[in-house]
Amino acid sequence: MSRAVCITLMWVALGMALAGGTAQAETRALVLAADYSQARNPDLELKNTLVDARAVTALFHKLGLHDVTIVENGSVDAWDKEIQSLVGRLQADDIALLYYAGHAVQVNGRNFFLGADGVTLVSSDEVLSTIMAKAGGTVSAVAADVTKLADMEAMAKIAVERHGGLDVLCANAGIFPQAKIEDMAPETWDEVMNTNLKGTFLSVKACVPYLKKSSQGRIVLTSSITGPVTGYPGWTHYGATKAGQLGFMRTACIELAKYGITVNAVLPGNIITEGLAGLGEEYQRSMAASVPLKHLGTVEDIGHAAAYFASKEAGYVTGQTIIVDGGQILPESLEALASA
Repeated sequence: MSRAVCITLMWVALGMALAGGTAQAETRALVLAADYSQARNPDLELKNTLVDARAVTALFHKLGLHDVTIVENGSVDAWDKEIQSLVGRLQADDIALLYYAGHAVQVNGRNFFLGADGVTLVSSDEVLSTIMAKAGGTVSAVAADVTKLADMEAMAKIAVERHGGLDVLCANAGIFPQAKIEDMAPETWDEVMNTNLKGTFLSVKACVPYLKKSSQGRIVLTSSITGPVTGYPGWTHYGATKAGQLGFMRTACIELAKYGITVNAVLPGNIITEGLAGLGEEYQRSMAASVPLKHLGTVEDIGHAAAYFASKEAGYVTGQTIIVDGGQILPESLEALASA
């Protein structure tokens, strides 16, 4: 079995670990991008996909990954060739990372990447199945908008149909465009509220009917230290949503306890993601300097905390939070770190 299977509400990357074996594990990454600049329909053009893909590729290299392949605006045949090559290189205990930047569509419940020509469809379900066949597990992806109840209900229904039930919901969708109060447009405030907070409510609401049928129903929210514990200029909207998630959690866990469903939250500090990379190296350096452990966290650090809340062993834990920040919130000042 694979060591980790992750289904996210708005996903851009998928990590899978192969089972068995004793060889030294390697993390192998494939980055696919399409900006549709050569497509016949100009409305399809996406200006930032190549920027995002290159930023993620640079991040993978910065994290020490040696096996990283990026395909920029390649043909569907080129995509397929690199996918098959990735599968062929995977060994026991390896971790596979797949990142896709481009349009995705859903047809009759099936999910597709849209090729750079703006016409050809590539079944993302088959791509993931091809990789997971090597891992010995199962995974599927559903394109959905967390701000729409109909999308969340469809997502939950498809997940149950494909996998026979639902045991764990990880509500992980979130955005954080930086804007100070005086400069922030009301539309920006609404967008963050709708994605981060309303999206949490709608995803939970859609999944509860199926979680009630599980013998181990788990809901894990991704909140943040920003809002519930700390503040940072430019993120009043983000902080409000993350604090709001915890208010939601504390009452939701009471309402759902009678069904045996637990509701908990992970509060990340500064974690190296493509979003954080977009804030620049100076921001990353300043944040690392404020952390007692002197480095930023990884998505695996957050995944381990979420996996605990999702486990059988956490069955008597509900309405609780775990802060994963390398000790960032503890020092009274930077001077405290300097004198340590």
